[in-house]
Parts: sequence; C-alpha cells; structure tokens
Amino acid sequence: MIPDNSPLLEIRDLEVSFDLGKRGFFSGTRKQLKAVDGVSFDIRRGETVGLVGESGSGKTTVGRAILRVIAPSGGQVLLHGEGAPLDLVPLGRKALRPLRPRMSLVFQDPYSSLNPRMTVRDIIAEPLVVGGQLRDRDAIDARVREIAARCKLDLEHLRRFPHAFSGGQRQRICIARALVARPDFVVCDESVSALDVSIQAEIINLLRDLQEETGTSFLFIAHDLNVVARISHRVAVIYVGRFAEYAPTESLFFHPRHPYTHALLSAVPEPDPDLPFTPERLVGEIPNPADAPPGCRFHTRCPFAQKRCKTDVPVWRELASDHFVACHYAEEFDFRRSREPAGTTPAKEREIP
Repeated sequence: MIPDNSPLLEIRDLEVSFDLGKRGFFSGTRKQLKAVDGVSFDIRRGETVGLVGESGSGKTTVGRAILRVIAPSGGQVLLHGEGAPLDLVPLGRKALRPLRPRMSLVFQDPYSSLNPRMTVRDIIAEPLVVGGQLRDRDAIDARVREIAARCKLDLEHLRRFPHAFSGGQRQRICIARALVARPDFVVCDESVSALDVSIQAEIINLLRDLQEETGTSFLFIAHDLNVVARISHRVAVIYVGRFAEYAPTESLFFHPRHPYTHALLSAVPEPDPDLPFTPERLVGEIPNPADAPPGCRFHTRCPFAQKRCKTDVPVWRELASDHFVACHYAEEFDFRRSREPAGTTPAKEREIP
C-alpha cells in the first residue's frame, strides 16, 4: 500500500522521564532518568514506521508514550482526525477513553499477553466490550468472526483456550484483538521477536495484507533490521532516548548518514560467502540513560567522534528529502551500500499495488 501523505500522528519534542529518587541521603535534589529526550517525527495514514535500536535505547517507551500507556513528561502527540489535531499529552483518563479505540498495541510475547481463562472469542472481543463500541452480542460475534477470518484463524477454534495454540497462532489472536475495534494506529512492540523465522514471515505478510485492506498505520518496534526493512515504509533509529536518523527505508538502508546506523547495518550477517563481510565494531556498551553522556550520546562509542561531539548536542535536521539525521559531520560520511540486507524486499517494489 502507498501511504497517504497526510499525517495521522505528529510527535513533537516528546520526553519521558522517570523519578529515581534523591541522589544521596543528604541531598535535596532528585535524580531523573530521561528515557526519551526530545523525539520528533510523524506517521502518515496507511504507513508503517520501523523503530530500531539496541536494548535500553527507549524504543518501547516511545511507543507506549504515544499511546498514553505511560504519561509523557513533555512534548506533543498530535492525533489527526476530522477536525483540528488533538494533543494527547495533556489529556486525562476520562478524556482519553473515547479515543482509545483509535489506537491499539500488539505485545511482544504471545504466551503471556493472552488470558488463559478466556476463550479466543472473548479475548478478541474484549476491546469492543471494554470500549463500548458494540453492545449487541450478535454484532460483537459478527465483528470477531470477521477479523478472525482476516487474520486467517479457524472460526471453529474461537471457543478454544489459548493453551491449544502455537506461538504463531497466538500472535494472530493478538493481532486480531488489536484490530477488532478498527483502530487508525497500532504499535507492534517486538511482535515477531519471540517467533521462529518461518512464523515471522507469516506474521509480517499478514500485517502487510491487513494494512492493504484497512489502511491502518503501524509503528513497528524491533531489533531485527531484516524484518524492519521488509515491512516498513520509513525507519527511525534511536540511541539512548534520542533519534539518530529517520528516513525512507530504501534511503536509510542503502545510504545511511549516521555512524550508528552504519554500525547497525554492517552487523547484519551476509549469507553470500563470496561477498566481503566487515562489520563496524562498536567499542563499549550503550550508556546508562540515568547518567547519559553530554553532547552527542553516541560519542563514547563512535569511531569518528571529534572534540565538538563531546560537548554540543547535534541538531535534528533534514539532510536530504525526508531524510533526517542528528550528527555534526553527517555530510562528510559516505556509507553507501551496494545491496540491501539479506532477505529484505526493496521499498519501491513493496509500494507498487
């Protein structure tokens, strides 16, 4: 599906902080962990945006803050609809309640995210019942059967319990539950990471088919770059709570402009033994967000770091058309790649209906 250019969500300077308590027994100041620090991007209608980064970088926190599962500390999350865009950040629980059906979440673990005491029918129907969209039982059953069929679930199994299903089937149930209320936007939080490769491919194909049918927008959070390249129209790279790069999939994978993006891509194994494989090794570990380094947060591991990187925060800027990067020296790097990561499908081929 070719995304509509009109935005569904606009995220502006999003911040999420957690209070860690006082710095010391006699200290009056409280320590803050800034899990997300000034993130800005947009998600268009019918688009899938991939979000990648190492563990602890803030990927899940971004997704949950957009959904208001956790409360942002600052910034704006503008949800577009029929009228003027609505900022979700200052809204309370009561004001958010009628907006909940427009947003949904697919969790990482299909084993722990399903209630073992509920039938598949009741699990899928739960958002309709809780949100009050439908009250007639026959109407609820009809909607459940419709989305179950779309997710390629056997309708004869709707009265079974989750323990009777495999991991891939359980994830289909989770996807059906997320889409039954016909949301505009869904966050997929590592939703294929717990599955084997063949089942991953089935779930990715299912999500793409559902997007073609419904026009739903997805934020696809993952650490597997091959999977992200296959499903995403645009990709954002996050490092210690800040975006490093955001660009169309083809542009980011073939011509990354940030050293961190280049390092992530170079670490993807190349199955062809005749092609050279020289990954860019990153020294050290990802910094603790509670004690993040000054300046560019990547400077402690960047092989190209200069003196300026240790003191000045890089400006988030548009380096090329729809290609944003936060690096002082992005123009000086040439990280062009001759081919895509193994097992992916080029963005241009995917966008042709």
